[in-house]
Amino acid sequence: MMDGSARDKDFVAVRHDSADRQVAGDARYADDGLEPPGMVHLALGLSKIAYGFVSGGDLDLIRNAPGVVAVFTADDVPGINDTGPVIHDEPAFALSEETGADVSYQGQCLFAVVADTREAARAAVRLANLEYSENSPILSIDEAIQAKSFLSEPYRMARGDAGRAIDRAAHTLKGQMEIGGQDHFYLEGQIAVATPGENDEIHVLSSTQHPSEVQKVVAENLALPLNTVTVEVRRMGGGFGGKETQGNLIAVAVAMAARVTGRPAKLRLDRDDDMVLTGKRHPFRVAYEVGFDDSGRIEGVKFEQWSNCGWSTDLSHAIADRAMFHADNAYYYPDAEIISHRCKTNMVSMTAFRGFGGPQGVLGAERMMEHIAHHLDLDPLVVRQRNFYEPADGPGERVVTPYHMTVEDSVTEKIVAELVQTSDYETRRKEIVAWNAENALIKRGIALTPVKFGISFTTTFLNQAGALVLIYQDGSIALNHGGTEMGQGLFQKVAQVAASEFGLPLDMVRITSTRTDKVPNTSATAASSGSDMNGMAVQDACNQLKQRLADFLDKDELLFENGMVFWSGGRKKWPDLIKEAYMNRVSLAATGFYATPKIEWDREAAKGRPFYYFAYGAAVTEVALDVLTGENRMVRADILHDVGKSLNPAIDLGQVEGGFIQGAGWLTTEELVWDNTGALRTHAPSTYKIPTAGDRPDVMNVALWAEGQNRELTIKRSKAVGEPPLMLGVSAFLALQQANNAAKDGWVDLDAPATAETLLMSGG
Repeated sequence: MMDGSARDKDFVAVRHDSADRQVAGDARYADDGLEPPGMVHLALGLSKIAYGFVSGGDLDLIRNAPGVVAVFTADDVPGINDTGPVIHDEPAFALSEETGADVSYQGQCLFAVVADTREAARAAVRLANLEYSENSPILSIDEAIQAKSFLSEPYRMARGDAGRAIDRAAHTLKGQMEIGGQDHFYLEGQIAVATPGENDEIHVLSSTQHPSEVQKVVAENLALPLNTVTVEVRRMGGGFGGKETQGNLIAVAVAMAARVTGRPAKLRLDRDDDMVLTGKRHPFRVAYEVGFDDSGRIEGVKFEQWSNCGWSTDLSHAIADRAMFHADNAYYYPDAEIISHRCKTNMVSMTAFRGFGGPQGVLGAERMMEHIAHHLDLDPLVVRQRNFYEPADGPGERVVTPYHMTVEDSVTEKIVAELVQTSDYETRRKEIVAWNAENALIKRGIALTPVKFGISFTTTFLNQAGALVLIYQDGSIALNHGGTEMGQGLFQKVAQVAASEFGLPLDMVRITSTRTDKVPNTSATAASSGSDMNGMAVQDACNQLKQRLADFLDKDELLFENGMVFWSGGRKKWPDLIKEAYMNRVSLAATGFYATPKIEWDREAAKGRPFYYFAYGAAVTEVALDVLTGENRMVRADILHDVGKSLNPAIDLGQVEGGFIQGAGWLTTEELVWDNTGALRTHAPSTYKIPTAGDRPDVMNVALWAEGQNRELTIKRSKAVGEPPLMLGVSAFLALQQANNAAKDGWVDLDAPATAETLLMSGG
């Protein structure tokens, strides 16, 4: 059939579907619905110690407090009492009034209070009188190593003989760096609303990136079949990975309350509780040993990575694996070995965060490149260029990753070459070298770093998506799929796909809430795969409907364009055709499905093709550093990013800009601090410093690569854009590394985040 969509035409820049409503304050989030009479509210009782035992306690003071309806502990959970996404090692409510509780981090949920009002619940939860027996917590990677506290045995990826290659190299270096975590700091905190129905049915409105997982966790804890639990998500006020698993507990708590009381129930965390209770980006330690020749070309490399996973498994294994997958970034290593250690500590369980371990792996690689360049007194860009993976049109000799995947689509050389010209990199670097030689108090740095980021879930079975497309009698369309909207523009992009397939204006396609009773068994909106997978699932459904219309007209080929349907010798207006098809009993609803092709991964052998393709980009960042205070700022940033054939340039540019700033914030200002008791001290915007509009470089030039086109079959040959741009922020950190080297007159092992204090106190 001729696909009469505008598939061969470029998609246009269209603003986010919720933009007007968000500006006007009319966009509805989970907390914006009218509260029905009789709604109850919850508060969570959190542990005051990081490691030890609660021997029980008297919760009767809470039960007898004004407005309290119920108190839930582990004893009250009818099902498994666990919210872990992979391994059942995360009790929803740790405390049993009969047997007490093992406590694993400060802020762990012990019990829940249900009351008539939010204020009553929050007042009552403070009345808990619990008896704690406190032990010394494990709070760092060093302490975990000493205590041999790990989630699993070390995991190894390797190709060739790295040790032998390093020994034979003309030059060798060793280095190590500490990489801090990061709080998601989504604008909308964790929230869920549960409404009971008849016959054990329950509806959960959740701010989650993974409705099907919330459905499963709620059902398992309430000992119900999945078909009784419906989870709905219209939009989130940000997620960044922090709502992939961290909303599970919130949903379980309100679902229990709704089922037990028979009343609607809501739990909305305040910012302090949210930051204390929920997981962060994994803090890492990365060590490297590398051998290279006089030109800086790498001959062998060993990486060792330690991740601070916190108290439970969560998604740590997949996150640590992805850090290993990205220890090469855009560089070919002839011989390589990567070893990963997953440390178990008495801290909040670290979790998914934009990039999912990839940023930590990329930063380790880029820090090593900078170190090599300093050792050889070369421009770091030259060292990077000499180690790039071979271009897609090359002879195919330097293309195999440490995990034995062939890189077939490398465009790093082309992107970097173009960015060098458009950013005037070479002239500016010479000026900065001259400046630093003449100025003692203000030092400058400039760094150009690439990113190569693998696109697919590395847990292979998650690479699937479903969609539901409904055409109504008047020709209007309702669209549903398994992806969730968290501000990234997924709904608008997928609506554009449907409109394009049928050759209709965008306003004829209505985007509806993600619901588990419309599209089942969906994967999380994560791994930058939302548009790829859900767009293809929607296209599949549209193709089924177009085939039905062709069969109805007894035509082999139809063309859908500008609200018309064409065939050889005839045409009809879209609404007229749909009305006629309806009157002739043609089904106008279709479910679509997509499973990502070509991917396979043998984890035991550490070999395979875990990614469908790679996304590429590069950034040049210039910084200025005050050597007397450590204060610094980004002066200019130039970014060129490959999104393939963009589905929506306006949305994609926003993702690139936001990702860069969030990555720079992680590496320069966002410092998580726990004290020696295990208490998080940076649990509010007064103490945790995310970047603001004032931290944006004075000059910021961002462009989508005009030559971009995905070699693999994706929607419009587009590429994922959610996570890859975050790693462009690495260029800001390494520019500070250079400025700090100039200030200290030598190489400095700079850790991240490079706060003003870190810069001031680093080195000699």
